[in-house]
Amino acid sequence: MLCPAAPRTPVEPPTPTSPASPADPAGRRSPADPAGRRSPSLFESQRSRRKKSRSSSTLPVIRRDTSSSDRMSRLQQEKHMLAEEVKAQKELVWLLHKALEAAQLEKRTCGEFLAAKGEQERLELLRHRERQAADLRSRLEEVKTEAEALRRSLAQRDAQLSELQENLRMMMEKNQAKQEVIVKLSDQVTACMSDPLHSLSSPSNGLDSQTFKQLQQEIENLKDDIEAYKTQNKFLNSEIYQLTKLWRKSSEQEKSLMVKCAYLEASNCQVESRYLGVLRKLQESKALEAGEREAVKKLIEDALRGELKSVAKLTPHRDHDEYGFKIIPDYEVEDMKLLAKIQALEIRSHNLLHQEAGDRPLLGRWAQYLAGRSGDDLCASPELKSLIRAGVPQEYRQQVWRWVVRARTHSIKDHHPQLVWSTSRTSPHPASRQIQLDLHRTLTTNQRFSSPSSPALQQLRRILLAFSWHNPAIGYCQGLNRLAAIALLVLQSEEDAFWCLVTVVEAIMPLDYYTKNLVASQADQRVLKEFMAEKLPRLAAHFEEHSIDVSLITFNWFLVVFVESLPSNILLRLWDAFLYEGTKVIFRYALALFKYKEEDILKIHDSVEIYQYLRFFTKTVSDGRKLTSIAFNDMNPFPGRLLRNRRAVHLERLQGELRELEEQQKEFVTESAERKDKELDTMVSEDDEEL
Repeated sequence: MLCPAAPRTPVEPPTPTSPASPADPAGRRSPADPAGRRSPSLFESQRSRRKKSRSSSTLPVIRRDTSSSDRMSRLQQEKHMLAEEVKAQKELVWLLHKALEAAQLEKRTCGEFLAAKGEQERLELLRHRERQAADLRSRLEEVKTEAEALRRSLAQRDAQLSELQENLRMMMEKNQAKQEVIVKLSDQVTACMSDPLHSLSSPSNGLDSQTFKQLQQEIENLKDDIEAYKTQNKFLNSEIYQLTKLWRKSSEQEKSLMVKCAYLEASNCQVESRYLGVLRKLQESKALEAGEREAVKKLIEDALRGELKSVAKLTPHRDHDEYGFKIIPDYEVEDMKLLAKIQALEIRSHNLLHQEAGDRPLLGRWAQYLAGRSGDDLCASPELKSLIRAGVPQEYRQQVWRWVVRARTHSIKDHHPQLVWSTSRTSPHPASRQIQLDLHRTLTTNQRFSSPSSPALQQLRRILLAFSWHNPAIGYCQGLNRLAAIALLVLQSEEDAFWCLVTVVEAIMPLDYYTKNLVASQADQRVLKEFMAEKLPRLAAHFEEHSIDVSLITFNWFLVVFVESLPSNILLRLWDAFLYEGTKVIFRYALALFKYKEEDILKIHDSVEIYQYLRFFTKTVSDGRKLTSIAFNDMNPFPGRLLRNRRAVHLERLQGELRELEEQQKEFVTESAERKDKELDTMVSEDDEEL
């Protein structure tokens, strides 16, 4: 049993002494002193010093002096002696504390040593202590090296300080000389203003009356020039004002033209999208003849190959967004390429139509809310909640995510200091092999993770390795790589992404969500089915009629929070609300996705086709604002208490089912073992009969 450490007394540290005896330069304890206490000579020196101070403080005063100065000097001397004695007592108390700590440490070490069962275990314990001692010695050397470097840096700073002080002194002397010159010139100007004729024509200035008249004429000319320039400046200001009005008017006209152009381009995208949709329906139609099908196929190929050149492009063509995600997704099936282009046209049309009316006002609201606030000044409020639900602009997303992560991991960081991140992220771990295998499967369509030599992959590996050390109960689970990748793309920092992963796994998601049996994840799927039966009864009945298990699709949604299932602009807006509000956002968006495409799903009456549609339909969602409105308005009421209660009920049922399954497995193993024993006994008895 470990002995509790004695309470420390806040005393002054004594004069530094050598930590090791001359006989043992490494600082290890000698066998004669197992408790690790200091040598008795040090205590004897302390005692002798105290005795001397006491004897000196109690010496009788032989001579009596009635003067006040002698009494004062005696009192000062006694005060000094008492202070020395107090200091000696403090040193003794500090030494006793150190001796007590060393004794407790030795007691714990001896207890561990005696508790070891065998010699091998004791030897391993001794080796472990030796390794710790070697590690401490190496750290001491590093600290000494760092201290020496700091001393050298301090000396350089002192030299720089002295040089700057010398420069300052010289500058002050120059300034003083300039001040004297200014004072003299000011006196001369004052004298000239009081009596200009006398001062200018005085012999000291060396000017006669003729020269003075010339100077007066030049001054008059300069005054006339100043008046002319003032008049000219008025005309120029008037012209600048008129040009500014014209520029503002042209800017407004340009802005109006840009809006009209965006509207025309959006209309063109909608027309092209409908055209491609008609071609897709014709391609799927079975009533066309062979020639007509070939014509439709050729039209589709031309549409996929070419772009309408008559449409003015307001923005340069890009394949990826700001976070490196592909704007037009890649589909392996040839028929899906047409669907991908239709989706891209719908998304572009929606963005063009809503950019002026939605994104810019939202950016203004965020700028007004964050004005004068730093990342630490944010606090939870209904206003911030409504802003986050509307979506965080790219300019402020990193700041808002850092604040949310910091707020949710405050208590976790108190129990797990920063040393966990800084020292364990590069250490080997049993899960490192699985992490390495999953690295190249992470966000393969993203620019920053697509290359095997990408620096982002190495950053992701260090983040996942650090989390495996931080949370050994989970270690690593497939899906954590995607969560960490999204955090790294937004936060742009390994440490911030690590704590964002900790936030999702430990602070937001329920317990046992990423363990081996995934019991909490399975419970959430049952809760989702109940909510679907209440919020979307027609769709739930349709799935039940065709024996569709939606958990085969939605399980991955919940495990990785929709990563690689939604377009990037909708995914990041979902994550904004998810980090702030918690897991109920996942349920809201899952139900909203089914509500968004409910009519399309109800038209499919084949189970295989339903499963095929459910695999990719989330990537065809183009109107993110409509989806958000469905999630946070149409799905109301959605109380968090109801979610927690249903989750607890299903979790308890699942745990009971798991216990029954384990008991059945044990019974099966026992019966198999008994059956084998009986067969073995039968074989032995038959052999005995033959003998």
